[in-house]
Amino acid sequence: MGASRSVDEPVEGRSAPTEQGRPPLSDDEMVGAAAVLLSQRGQRMAAELMLDVASFKFDKHITNYEETIDYTSWNEHENVILETDPHLVIDFERELVDQIRSAFKAVGVAHDREIRDVWVREVIPAVGPGWREQLARDLKGGRQSNQARRVRLEPKHPVVDNLHLTNEWEHRVYVVLRERQAALPDIETIGILPLPGMRVLGHTFEPDLLVTYKGRAGVIEIDGPHHKGRRSDDASRERLLRNAGIKHIDRIDVRDSTSKAEVEKFVDTFLRHLMA
Repeated sequence: MGASRSVDEPVEGRSAPTEQGRPPLSDDEMVGAAAVLLSQRGQRMAAELMLDVASFKFDKHITNYEETIDYTSWNEHENVILETDPHLVIDFERELVDQIRSAFKAVGVAHDREIRDVWVREVIPAVGPGWREQLARDLKGGRQSNQARRVRLEPKHPVVDNLHLTNEWEHRVYVVLRERQAALPDIETIGILPLPGMRVLGHTFEPDLLVTYKGRAGVIEIDGPHHKGRRSDDASRERLLRNAGIKHIDRIDVRDSTSKAEVEKFVDTFLRHLMA
């Protein structure tokens, strides 16, 4: 078994250059390349699951060797083991794991590494003599919030009002929402929740921005430059959100958020629909 490495730990040494001349990838970079490839393929749900991977292992096997007079040929392949929190294992449905496996295989082919399979398993907690106190804290709700799970791999993400945002475009929308919040009376204020962890039937989502007002809830999604081809996934996701009580869902393209006036126009339209 390969050594376990958290996705947040620094990258260690690299392997020898590949036969195809591409720079070799570390195990951590292999995981990152597979995740970004899923996003660029438009397989958003599978890509988002990669953000829930707490640690990983590359399990290497040497099989099917062929010995001749001149040399011995060895066939090496790897299985990828992704570890996630126990309550998130259910999110890794077979179809999504198949998409993740396909991405790993594609990255492996490009870098002379044969990835044969991908497995998902739960992280086993580290405990000591004080495990009873640890369990008592967890049962009392002492664990960390789900807010901003998605920015674990984004060290330069904006932090405003002690809230985490993924990127500058989400920050621009948040700033305008906060200005509209300040303009409302205290008894009619809006709530702004960036990147809340949200569980619906069969899935865990993390909307870009959840906005609440007078018993209504709406979601704003900021579509990045690699969002093309995701309409099917978006429609499925939005249907689940509406079934869970989200009254209004709207999307803004990052190309429309370059000026504050465009962001203000979008936010005002969103709030009118939410308050209607």
